[in-house]
Amino acid sequence: MRVGTTLSYSGGFKEAAEHVVELEKVGVDMALVAEAYSYDAVSQLGYLAAKTSTITLGTGILPIYTRTPTLLAMTAAGLDYVSDGRFHLGLGTSGPQVIEGFHGVEFDAPLGRTREVVDICRRVWRRERLDYAGKYYQVPLPANRGTGLGKSLHLINHPVRERIPISIAALGPKNVELTAEIAEGWQPVFFYPEKAESVWGAALKAGFAKRDPQLGRSTSWWVRHLPSATTSTSGWPGQNRSWRSISAAWAPGAATSTTIWPPAMGSARLRTGFKTCTCPAARTRRSPLCRTNWCAAFHWWVRADSSRNA
Repeated sequence: MRVGTTLSYSGGFKEAAEHVVELEKVGVDMALVAEAYSYDAVSQLGYLAAKTSTITLGTGILPIYTRTPTLLAMTAAGLDYVSDGRFHLGLGTSGPQVIEGFHGVEFDAPLGRTREVVDICRRVWRRERLDYAGKYYQVPLPANRGTGLGKSLHLINHPVRERIPISIAALGPKNVELTAEIAEGWQPVFFYPEKAESVWGAALKAGFAKRDPQLGRSTSWWVRHLPSATTSTSGWPGQNRSWRSISAAWAPGAATSTTIWPPAMGSARLRTGFKTCTCPAARTRRSPLCRTNWCAAFHWWVRADSSRNA
């Protein structure tokens, strides 16, 4: 098992970067930078690449809707170059609340677009002349669209690696199946190992059955939030604010004060089972979370009196 850290959505990035430098010295394997509706992840990863030398750097995640597939590929190749081959591309769809609400881009066909984005990225890294006629992406644009002057091009630079590892943030069964089929890694946020088989076993099995053997084994990059030794047992005020904000964006109709966030270890125990849903979304009935598979991944953070941490 490899050990890593995820940088917070909010707060002082430069201070967090210094923390990553110290973690690298003691052998931490990876650092992931998220991108929702805070600072972009790419500029931060470039900064981290200059400050570190051995730790794997990755995105956790870049939304597929906010950049063209070729720009995603160019960005990944650039980060892999400045980090001397230490970059891992984490992709995901985010959600309509962020994509449509913050970026003004239509959130459609997440599975089909994810598949095509991954395919295009790998073609770009192989420096193939890009001539792609997918259902959702056509590169160059067809003659009946735009000016008709588009040319089939390949990446000018020679990437450090032709195969930059890709992981996909997936929670729903169809997305998990797709991830098991096409990606080198999986980012199931709030992963609970003891429940993985019951929640995602069928989807993983179906995806692996269609997997290209050349992809090799898939790796799970899962997150378990723990307080540092200096964290007060009364809670994580900064983290709580950040997670309340993010959770509110993911949960349609849920108010910020009633969504799910990680409790401090000193003030709440991790649940080891969830026969009865006690999360705020279930109590208020204002969120669809509890009707989906990925709610099961959230429940283990929550106890009935978690609202006292608000």
